[in-house]
Amino acid sequence: MEATALPACPVETTLTLISDKWKVLILRDLLPGTKRFGELKKSIGSVSQKVLTSQLRQMEESGLLLRTAYPEVPPRVEYSLTDLGYSIKPILDAMQDWGEAYKAKNASSLAS
Repeated sequence: MEATALPACPVETTLTLISDKWKVLILRDLLPGTKRFGELKKSIGSVSQKVLTSQLRQMEESGLLLRTAYPEVPPRVEYSLTDLGYSIKPILDAMQDWGEAYKAKNASSLAS
């Protein structure tokens, strides 16, 4: 993604890069390490192959992940986060903490 195409607001820039729910889940699933396409599709769940491929391409173009294709039969492709991709971990950690707190609060209010 070109710098000139990015929004002026830094929060909007971040959302532009990870706003799709599949992108956040891809980041989450690649934080522990490299995965193949099939592993990502299985761990993410109900995403279609077409959508996952599109999201992975967009994330590769924006520099969040690296796609490595091996010249084997059958072809093997692996995805891993770049340093830029790993740098988003504190944001995902904060989202997880917030989500856990929200769920805990709502669980206690539903029990009342």
